[in-house]
Amino acid sequence: MRVLILGGTAEARALADALHGRDGCQVISSLAGRISRPTLPRGEVRVGGFGGVDGLVGYLRAAAVDVLVDATHPFAAIMSEHAAQAAAVTGTRLLALRRPGWSARTGDRWLHVPDITQAARAAAGLPGPGCVFVTTGRRGLDAYADDSRHGYLIRTVDPPTEALPARHTVVLDRGPYTVEGETALMTGHGVIALVTKNSGGPLTAAKLTVARHLSIPVIMIDPPVPPAGVRWAATAAEIVSLLDNGAG
Repeated sequence: MRVLILGGTAEARALADALHGRDGCQVISSLAGRISRPTLPRGEVRVGGFGGVDGLVGYLRAAAVDVLVDATHPFAAIMSEHAAQAAAVTGTRLLALRRPGWSARTGDRWLHVPDITQAARAAAGLPGPGCVFVTTGRRGLDAYADDSRHGYLIRTVDPPTEALPARHTVVLDRGPYTVEGETALMTGHGVIALVTKNSGGPLTAAKLTVARHLSIPVIMIDPPVPPAGVRWAATAAEIVSLLDNGAG
């Protein structure tokens, strides 16, 4: 059985580790290549895009892939849609590995928005001036560029390339993060609001704990709706069980 994992997430790496070396199973992990120095999974790895649906269709056929696992970031909506379309064209079994999003807890002050544009509008409308902590990655940061009233603390893995607000500080870092570290960062910069994507998982959840303790509002970008009709699981172990049982 040849399994292609569309990866780049901790869950994708865990799945590659779980399948690596299993009798009768060959695993290929595909990374988009948008982040420098990514943490690589075990086994065979390819880096780079496929060239749209047609390119992915061609790859699935050329590599004789039996099962396609979409384990991309919860906000990688285009890639997930391409995976669903390519699997339908080729008749490839398709499974999705999606970690559950975060849920608000007592004391949380969340404002739900659908996208970065709406998040930027909400941030610009905050009372201030003050410092807004943005942790949504380096794409879409130009949405904040016209806000001259607030300062922005922007954390990304790689340096941003888009226009940024006049007053900003960029921190290059990657998780996991701790409550102690996030507390020092957010209090040190006088953060008045946090902007984040609801991507779930424990690696970056500490900022939400700190926001709750400090009563800092969170502008929460909700994830896109996944393609309909795709069998999904929340953990690598669940995917392995579905594969063993022929699901997909």
